[in-house]
Amino acid sequence: MIDVAKDIHPLTAFKRQTAKFARLLQRSHRPLVLTVDGRARFVVFDAEAYEDWKDRMEKVEAVNEALGETGKGRPAEEVHAQLRKKHFGVSRPVSKAR
Repeated sequence: MIDVAKDIHPLTAFKRQTAKFARLLQRSHRPLVLTVDGRARFVVFDAEAYEDWKDRMEKVEAVNEALGETGKGRPAEEVHAQLRKKHFGVSRPVSKAR
């Protein structure tokens, strides 16, 4: 996701050329790593990329939580229906056009 040749910049360059970096963030939708004294200190996202990242992290956390559950378990169809309803607002699989 991060291209080390293009996405890592010193904080001072970001401060001096904020408009340039804002355009880059909007165009690439990739986060920028900002460094201080050669060390990564900050990660900057545009709003759309942040929302995408946040959604992915929530899904990963839900899967990790489910994997940590103990007990009898539930049928996969039930779990899939619950996830589709929660994340996509539908309870049935969307039929594929042929």
